Amino acid sequence: MRFLQTFFSALTLLIGLSQAAGAQTCTPKVPASSLIEAPKWQMSINPTLPPQQFVDDKGELQGLNVELAREIAKRICVEAVFLRMDFPPMIPALRSGRFDAINTGLFWTEERSKMLYLVPYAQQAISIYTDPASSLKLEKFEDLAGRVVGVESATYTERKAREFNTEMVAKGLKPIELRTFTTVTATSAALRAGQLEAALNINETANALEQKGIAKIWVRDIAGTDITFAFRDKLLAQAFADALTAARADGTYDKLFDKFGMTKLKATTFAIRGEGPTN
Repeated sequence: MRFLQTFFSALTLLIGLSQAAGAQTCTPKVPASSLIEAPKWQMSINPTLPPQQFVDDKGELQGLNVELAREIAKRICVEAVFLRMDFPPMIPALRSGRFDAINTGLFWTEERSKMLYLVPYAQQAISIYTDPASSLKLEKFEDLAGRVVGVESATYTERKAREFNTEMVAKGLKPIELRTFTTVTATSAALRAGQLEAALNINETANALEQKGIAKIWVRDIAGTDITFAFRDKLLAQAFADALTAARADGTYDKLFDKFGMTKLKATTFAIRGEGPTN
C-alpha cells in the first residue's frame, strides 16, 4: 500500500511538472498590450441563453460559447476568464476598456462593426413562442399586432422587433406592446404568469425552452444573420479568427456545433467583418 501511495505521488508530481513545463513553452499569439491583464483573456458573458451559454445545476458555466472560448484560448495560449453580467451594458463597457471581448453571440450589424472588431462565428435567427397552455395561434410576425410581447432589452431581437412593429403600424396594423426584460428567465417567468401573450428570442434558446416544456414555438427563422465575438483590440480579434479557422480545419468547430445543435457558418475561414472602430 505504501509503495502504491509513493508511486501515485511521484506520478502526480511528474504530471504537474510536465504541465508547468508546457505552460512555460506556450507563447501567447497576441502581445500583452492587446489584453487588459495579460495573459488573461477577459470576456463578458450573459449565461441565460441555453444552449449558447448557461449555468448548470452546479452553478458552472456551460454551452457552445463557453467551450468554444476555452478551445480558442488554448490555441492562442491565454487564459479564458468569464465575467458574468447582463447584456445591456456590455458594449459601452467593452469600448471603455473594462474587459477584452463580448462572448454572448452578438448579432452582426453595420453600426456595431464600426464600434468594435466583430468576428462572425455562427448563424442565428429569431423565434416567436408562447406558453404551451396558450390558446393563441401564430403563423407570422404580423399576427402579433395588438399583442403584449416580451423581448430581452438592448438586443438585436428587440431592434428587429421594433423595426417590424414600425412597418406593421405603417400598414395600418395595431402596434405590438413590447415589454423588455434583462434575461430570458425573466421573460419566461412573465410569460408563465400571464403578463405576456408571446415572447421573442433566438432560435436555439426557444428550442431549449420548448424541449423543457415551458414554451411552444410558432414561428422560426425570422431575420437570420451572423453572430459574433466582439473585441476592442484588432490583434486579439485576428488571433481569434485565425484560431477559429484552424479549429474548423481540424474538425473541432464542427464537433462543438453538433454537440450543442447550433447553426454553423458555411465559411471555412474566419475573419474580422467590418472596418472596426473609427476613433
